[in-house]
Amino acid sequence: MRKAWWTRRLLTGAAQITAVVLLVAALTEALPGDAAVALAGDDPDPARVAALRESLHLDRPAHERLLALLRGDFGTSLASGRPVTEEITTALAPTALLAAITLTLLVPAGVGLGVLAARREGGRADRVISAVTLTVYAAPEFALGALLITVFALRLDWLPPTAVGYAPDDLLAHPAVLVLPVTLLLARPVCSLSRLTRAGTIDALASPYVAHARRCGLSEARIHFTHALPNAAAPAAQHLARTADWLLCGVVVVEALYALPGLGTLLMNAVAHRDIPVVQGLAVLFGTVAVTVNLAADAAVRRLTPRTEAAA
Repeated sequence: MRKAWWTRRLLTGAAQITAVVLLVAALTEALPGDAAVALAGDDPDPARVAALRESLHLDRPAHERLLALLRGDFGTSLASGRPVTEEITTALAPTALLAAITLTLLVPAGVGLGVLAARREGGRADRVISAVTLTVYAAPEFALGALLITVFALRLDWLPPTAVGYAPDDLLAHPAVLVLPVTLLLARPVCSLSRLTRAGTIDALASPYVAHARRCGLSEARIHFTHALPNAAAPAAQHLARTADWLLCGVVVVEALYALPGLGTLLMNAVAHRDIPVVQGLAVLFGTVAVTVNLAADAAVRRLTPRTEAAA
């Protein structure tokens, strides 16, 4: 049964990734007129149009362009003249670094706050945690980021306000540059993860098996962490998958605010310069990441809720 489930999910994931590539290719083909002529501007030079057609792979038949996308060959950037794959690889490092640090801190912070609130349900700690998480979650991301810069960079002068002047491969050597971006990236996911963990833990604590564990004389700490928390982990795992997808694909605001040279900045620059090959490559990357991360989340949920094995 487990092997069949994995086979179905892997086939579904492969079909979804293929559908993403087909959609990106179809949208590119649907561009009005000749994309190379449109990008060349008014009174285009024939040599410029020919170079653009080559960069966009428009000089190839449609099926060859589709096969190139499936192979990960996105052509050459119109802005820099470098291969799109090289552009994406360079920009991926800062975004992946931010995502890794954020996820590493998110799990203990979000789960810890959620368990603490559940253990003190209705008490002062629960009320304070609920009020703070709701307030932070409701704050607009850009406004919260600007507030962090104003307080900790401009007024207190504790941290650099942006990453201007730092190369992408120097960010880890200057961790102070990452403090404000990581704090902003953590703000909303910690709030939502803590509330999911709190709700799941409270539901688990009200279940019959927890009541039986108490009758057997198990300690409250063991009941919370050994019996209640694992049953609250399934929705938390799904939330972590959505967060990982957002961290890799949706950090445009954070990277723009703190001038970080990641995927979000690359996407904004590509749109501003009408760099279609880069936009196309990023669209395929983001879609592939979303499918892969959600597949991992499904596997984690299945692992954390073994009772669904029989139902499968």
